[in-house]
Amino acid sequence: MIVFLIGLMYHFLMKFRHTVCVAPMMDITDKHCRFLLRLLAKDVFLYTEMLHASAIIYGDRDGLLGYNEIEHPIGLQIGGNDPNTLYKASKIASGYSYDEINLNCGCPSSRVLAGNFGVSLMQSPGLVADCIKAMQDASGVAVTVKHRIGLDNNEDYSFVRDFVGILSENGCKLFFVHARKALSKMSPKKNRDVPPIKMDVVRQLKTDFPHCFFVANGEINSIFGCATILNKSNTSSLPPADGVMLGRAVSKKPELLTELQKNFLNEKWKPRSTEKLIVELERYFQEQVAVGIDRRRIVRTWTGLFGNQKGSKRWRKSLADGVSPLTAYQNSFNF
Repeated sequence: MIVFLIGLMYHFLMKFRHTVCVAPMMDITDKHCRFLLRLLAKDVFLYTEMLHASAIIYGDRDGLLGYNEIEHPIGLQIGGNDPNTLYKASKIASGYSYDEINLNCGCPSSRVLAGNFGVSLMQSPGLVADCIKAMQDASGVAVTVKHRIGLDNNEDYSFVRDFVGILSENGCKLFFVHARKALSKMSPKKNRDVPPIKMDVVRQLKTDFPHCFFVANGEINSIFGCATILNKSNTSSLPPADGVMLGRAVSKKPELLTELQKNFLNEKWKPRSTEKLIVELERYFQEQVAVGIDRRRIVRTWTGLFGNQKGSKRWRKSLADGVSPLTAYQNSFNF
């Protein structure tokens, strides 16, 4: 009975925590970006940029793995293909109290493919299962997987179904599904745009593996788009996804997260006023400058704020010049 109740609690918690997520994005979701996103949305699940396991082992650990406490819930995404190396990296990461570790099985960049990790791992589900087992043993937290629905000519549903099936049998219960296949000869940018989105694959996976959780990713850029994926469709008999993961739509319009927080996570939550947001960003900016962080590095992912408002062009230029957020806002919007 106790085991059943624990399992039920885990099931509920996993579903709630991942209703809305922000995707790991290289050169975007660093800790400065995530600080802003957390101010905009209290409960959205955040992820780091992908870090290669070897970088964690041999690199600047605090610089790579450190984050701000307010960022929770936060997951660490790791790239790699060797269970022993991933074990060591996950063991190190366990000292930083991440809420989850995610294995990248979806990146299609030529550099990643040359290293035989990322989406190429989908061709070796047995190896991925070994990697997950090693990461779970080392970290003590949930290990999840982000993947595509196919690779080049491997685009039949059976390819992704068998991949998920083997991993679910080996302890992985949460899958982030970029609902398009990857094309190994295309650039990462084209891989985000050219292969068609097939969200019904996510729904079919949910049907075939009802004991697992599936978070849909790919071309999700609005409240309506999220609602369509999270709610039962009038045009499909298949169940909805358990969550949504947004990527570049958030970097272009960070305020979208505030709307998603209120619509899907906590309708009673009250967002910060613009004035309070700027004050908190300024405080954080000054703290980071004081410890030697480059001014432009801190604010480079904040330029999407205020979208197409009058003055937004000056805001973006001011930040690009390394101006503090408070000064940039005063110069741009007469704060």
